[in-house]
Amino acid sequence: MAQIFVPREIRELEKRVAATPETVKKLVKAGFAVVVERGAGSPAFIGDADFEEAGATFVDSPAEGYGKADLIFKVDAPLESEVEMIKEGAVLITHIVPSNELPLVKQLCARKISTFSMNLVPRITIAQKMDSLSSQASIAGYKAVLLGANALGKYFPLLMTAAGTITPAKVVILGAGVAGLQAIATARRLGATVEASDVRLAVKEQIESLGAKFIMVETDEDMEDQGGYAKEQSEDFLRRQREEVGKRMAQADVVITTALIPGRPAPVLINEDIVKQMPEGSVIVDLAVQQGGNCELAEPGKTVVKHGVTIIGELNLPAMMQVHASQLYARNLLNLVTHIAKEGELVIDLEEPVTDGALLTHDGAVRHEPTKKLLDEGGN
Repeated sequence: MAQIFVPREIRELEKRVAATPETVKKLVKAGFAVVVERGAGSPAFIGDADFEEAGATFVDSPAEGYGKADLIFKVDAPLESEVEMIKEGAVLITHIVPSNELPLVKQLCARKISTFSMNLVPRITIAQKMDSLSSQASIAGYKAVLLGANALGKYFPLLMTAAGTITPAKVVILGAGVAGLQAIATARRLGATVEASDVRLAVKEQIESLGAKFIMVETDEDMEDQGGYAKEQSEDFLRRQREEVGKRMAQADVVITTALIPGRPAPVLINEDIVKQMPEGSVIVDLAVQQGGNCELAEPGKTVVKHGVTIIGELNLPAMMQVHASQLYARNLLNLVTHIAKEGELVIDLEEPVTDGALLTHDGAVRHEPTKKLLDEGGN
């Protein structure tokens, strides 16, 4: 019987947990032994008694849990000190952006830890229920609108009062992936008028179906990769996109940016000149700030005011809604493990599509080719 360990997350701002009583009960039923570090669920308002009732046992120290576990469930990539506690040959499942964590990838290889990156789960039909990028991005898109509305000194909806009519807030959303679409839906529910831009023309219908107007930027380029993600754009296209979007932003109350390209720095869509044109008191929420930001004035982890515009650069929006974020992420992990396990034992089949796509390191080697190339080129 394979043993799963769920540690308490220790990175700053992280309040999520990688298992819930619901998923622990199902993992135990599937034949796994589940061990939880005491207090691991408390930031997400899950008590030890709830885990115990679901069938988990406990350890008081992370070293004890890591040292005995065959399989580790984590939300964030481990710190190097945590990796040193993991026994050689164990399996780690976590969020890790390999290009941002090259020293950690080398350390995982050195300890022969098989690492499944939830960021690398392939976008195929069978893996949809394991797609934690989508589940967490949806939460981030929702929370971004609430942060924007909270920082704006205006109502979002149209209001007709005895003192006169209040016009609805104008919201512009850049990027219409999962986070962007959720942001559109949330802003519309709050009563704002919404315009949205995306490099992929295929999302125009989705944007309009949510009641937003699509900002068209003419191009002959193919902007979508085989996985459905946006590809890196040419500088000419980015320039034209900034010009077109800038016209809308000059009248916007709230701008939410979600544009990301897997494995690449976020494209700069809002430069200082555009910020200067925005109305004083307006708000930008930059969801791409961890990858460099879509707004060049955004500062990671900070809310700043530049040229009269409030720019919010929160780093971990899903962790600000830790209850539902933990529930969804835990289900993603449950679905991944039960897909690749047999009778409580994890089977690493390198020919299986989900395993092949998500397995970052295995048996002392890096299996993800872009990461391997960066390391071969001397990346640190």
